[in-house]
Amino acid sequence: MIHYKAILKVMGGLMMLLGILMSPSIAFSYYYQSGDQITLIGSSLICLIVGGTFFYSFANQDQNIRKREGYMIVALSWIIMSVFGMMPYVFSGSIVAIPDAIFETVSGFTTTGATILTDIEQLPEGILLWRSMTQWIGGLGIIVLTVAIFPLLGIGGIELFVAESPGPTSDKVHPRIRETAKRLWYVYVGLTVFLVLLYYLEGMSFFDAMNHSLTTMSTGGFSTKNASMAYFDNPLIQYTAILFMFLAGTNFTLLYFAFKGRFRRIWASDEFRAYLISLLILVAGISVAIYYLVPGNVEAIFREAMFQVVSLITTTGYVTADYTAYSNGITIIFFMMLFMGACAGSTSGGIKFIRHLTFVKNSTLEFKRIVHPRAVVPLKINGQRVTGKVITHIMNFLLLYLMIFVLGSIVMSVAGYDLITSFGAVATSLGNVGPAIGRVGPVDNFAFFSPFAKLFLSFLMLLGRLELFTILVLFTPYFWRAN
Repeated sequence: MIHYKAILKVMGGLMMLLGILMSPSIAFSYYYQSGDQITLIGSSLICLIVGGTFFYSFANQDQNIRKREGYMIVALSWIIMSVFGMMPYVFSGSIVAIPDAIFETVSGFTTTGATILTDIEQLPEGILLWRSMTQWIGGLGIIVLTVAIFPLLGIGGIELFVAESPGPTSDKVHPRIRETAKRLWYVYVGLTVFLVLLYYLEGMSFFDAMNHSLTTMSTGGFSTKNASMAYFDNPLIQYTAILFMFLAGTNFTLLYFAFKGRFRRIWASDEFRAYLISLLILVAGISVAIYYLVPGNVEAIFREAMFQVVSLITTTGYVTADYTAYSNGITIIFFMMLFMGACAGSTSGGIKFIRHLTFVKNSTLEFKRIVHPRAVVPLKINGQRVTGKVITHIMNFLLLYLMIFVLGSIVMSVAGYDLITSFGAVATSLGNVGPAIGRVGPVDNFAFFSPFAKLFLSFLMLLGRLELFTILVLFTPYFWRAN
């Protein structure tokens, strides 16, 4: 039996937290006198009142959250956060149509970075900061934040963390889940603050530095400028963005070990090595290809190639150039990057390198098993044997991901969009990347889609952000069957 009252209690706490997290936007709105103060205050109060009503109405409920409640809370939290998070857009008139507001908000919380806005720079400062905050909140996962704070309110969080992080690895910084979440958020907040300072010293205004730090560390990609990072034609700013996108795409457990001086643990990670080496190979290859097609300044070409590669693989989605303008071959390579993702345990979306690595290693070992059918050939990651259950889970994930991509592309094609645009829109939504190919390339946006298409792509963003199973399990009869 599912304990719905316990779920409502947690959802109430989440809404209260959302209301509190709107406060920085209110402060910036007053500072810049941008005219959206009342809108933001009203949105915050609604979240606090509605959330407080649910939380305190069920304050005495059973505090043990089992696995089924955990999965329901994770899935519902992203939906409810998106519904309540879109209020500042709608109330301020920045985004009038509800499907548009849902799309923009879901894109923010899932750190996808796709947008329906055609003139970002005309938005008031308070709304712009809230837009960036949605990505920062979603970056490491609103649920990881709550497992760090909710135990103080008497709410357990172990099942929530499991549901939020359904990947194949089980690395933990600390055996106590609350302490684990705290340490990850210390790293996340510390790097964000440090990046604000760097961007500011390198020439951004404090407001731009604040916004871009929030969306860089979350690998979200929202910008305060219509031209995205191309607006800041400053090599130092772009190299800084590249470095911190790379860090944000690294497993945050490894970043914590780095801060503790345990660097051997970083290089011992098979996934991190695959991540780093793949980036270097792609950057080198794309740089050479661009130089061959459009000869020019070597440093500028190298920086342009590196920026686009790191941005897409980490699913950040910043752009400094139109990567679809070089050649069809380069466009195909960048399209394939939409399916990569960075490291598990990072803020990036996508399939993640650990799954690709497991698939490649297992496929390679399969040839050895064919030649030596009686030999026991175990698959090892980080020196540890990977169980058959984990391998099966990864293979199922990859097959399901491919099926959803194909079916999603068919749906978008039937809805009236050309095949290339359909492929691009579905791939970038499911991978939480942002830019893609076709009519949703790096210099385009998603404003032209129909309301149905925007809602459908929003669903795919949620599906990708929660790594498929967390959402899809709710549609199975096994989940609802009584124990």
